[in-house]
Amino acid sequence: MNEDLSKPGPQTPLGPQPVPANPIRVLLLDDREENLVLRAAILRQKGYRVVTSNSIEAAESKLHAIDIAVLDYHLGAGKFGTDVAETLRRKRPQVPIIILSATLERKFGSIADMHLLKGYSSVDDLVGALRSFEAKKRGRPVVVDARDFYYSRISMAMGDDIVLEILDRDGTWQFVNDYFAATIGHKRAWFAGKNLFDHFPELGEEWREIIRTVADTRETYIDRRGFRGASHLPGKSPHWTWNVLIFPIKLHDDRDGVVLTARLIEQK
Repeated sequence: MNEDLSKPGPQTPLGPQPVPANPIRVLLLDDREENLVLRAAILRQKGYRVVTSNSIEAAESKLHAIDIAVLDYHLGAGKFGTDVAETLRRKRPQVPIIILSATLERKFGSIADMHLLKGYSSVDDLVGALRSFEAKKRGRPVVVDARDFYYSRISMAMGDDIVLEILDRDGTWQFVNDYFAATIGHKRAWFAGKNLFDHFPELGEEWREIIRTVADTRETYIDRRGFRGASHLPGKSPHWTWNVLIFPIKLHDDRDGVVLTARLIEQK
């Protein structure tokens, strides 16, 4: 299920965070009061000093006292957060701007430093973006590892009732979703860099060859042979099994890899 920026992400801790000596000042602009209240509460717990505005006029009156701007694109009544972005870029070009929008149709050009898509981005993504901009402002090098963000978008699109594993052609895990991690009994972080076939040798050379073939040929594989599924996925009962689909993907580092998905089905 897709995560909305108006809702806290599943891995967002809500406990109080230590407030730095000079907290980053974040402007939140949204015409919906409930969104402002929720996002502001979460960001304050993360140690940010938050300034909220529900109109263009209110936001533009506060541009002199902020470090980062988070602006909702569509404010209703034909008004847009990009109007504030243009003013901010003109007056204080060094201030990072994050635009939140429901679609990718609008071309923001050079106005926004980052665009987060509501419905596919969680509060975790917003906090991650703020952390990067914060580090840059404080003079520290910013190293952004986009792997989890990149692969988690695929996981969201597939849904939360499907096992999802992303592997390179040799079977090394690049990403797994929460459903798969819970099924196997490990935390998601445990899988990164480990090899599927080292930990599940019962899969054998046949599945190793299938994964390599999909990665190399860019073809898609569907397991139709009696719906036997992949043997590393436990079944609910003898009457249930996994239906497996494997399709190719370009990995974050441009290598060829595969997405292995599986859904638990009832065998009649």
